Amino acid sequence: MIYEFTFKNDLRVGDKYRIVRKIGSGSFGEIYLGRNIISGEEIAVKLEPVNAKYPQLQYEARIYKYLAGGLGIPRVRWFGVEGGYNAMVLDLVGPSLEDLFNYCNRKFSLKTILLLADQLISRIEHIHARSFLHRDIKPDNFLMGIGKCGDQVHIIDFGLSKRYRDPQSGFHIPYRENKDLTGTARYASINSHLGIEQSRRDDLEALGYVLLYFYRGYLPWQGLHANTKKQKYDRIMEKKMATPTEVLCRELPNEFTTYLKYTRSLCFDEKPDYCYLRRIFRDVFVREGFQYDSVFDWTIYNYEKMVQA
Repeated sequence: MIYEFTFKNDLRVGDKYRIVRKIGSGSFGEIYLGRNIISGEEIAVKLEPVNAKYPQLQYEARIYKYLAGGLGIPRVRWFGVEGGYNAMVLDLVGPSLEDLFNYCNRKFSLKTILLLADQLISRIEHIHARSFLHRDIKPDNFLMGIGKCGDQVHIIDFGLSKRYRDPQSGFHIPYRENKDLTGTARYASINSHLGIEQSRRDDLEALGYVLLYFYRGYLPWQGLHANTKKQKYDRIMEKKMATPTEVLCRELPNEFTTYLKYTRSLCFDEKPDYCYLRRIFRDVFVREGFQYDSVFDWTIYNYEKMVQA
């Protein structure tokens, strides 16, 4: 459920932050640009009504704190209740990969995809190392940094995240079936569609679909119509299952097929080999003669627009 918030006068959060304007929406709640009243520093504020039917923000704030210290994890500056809203103050980050994808005319080069893949695998690995799953891997939930962190990918929106193992004992959650689909159907793993409890493999399979989306501009199961949401999800699942990985990865280096087959082959409680997955993409990067210069497609696009101006 997404809520529209209205403010009387200007809402202050945590005594020292002022809401400026809305900048986006998450799986639960709305995102606003805010400013530190004392220093002028810009921050992000996520809000949800305290009387929300399914409040999630306090849970999400706790997960951010469990993940704190990891590269590309925004810091929680403050959490509390303000003016009838649960409020979480976070580091401000830049545009999402979906925004940048649209900015680049819905096509990323192989170099940009490989630069991103390296960081995205690492972000997911960090979340898993802290005993959590993300469960909503999609371009909208990866944001580039700002300023000196402008070439760094950040991961956000942990409203659907779930602990998959006990951090003390290391015991993995049990295998279950007949689960509702959690996350975004376009990028969901086949096992998620089949109603199987999600585990580490599902975040990584979803990432595989994100990378293919960046190269192709669409996925074969986009644009399917049905009378109900369940029927639509079923059609998406059928198309995913019926499309061979070689067809999905056509025109791409073989390593993309290898990645997808590997993530789909993992057992429910198996630990993925994140180093292996990074390495296969790094091998492509070197073979193609690319440079690790942090020059993404949008960097070039910005430069070209500046020159033309």
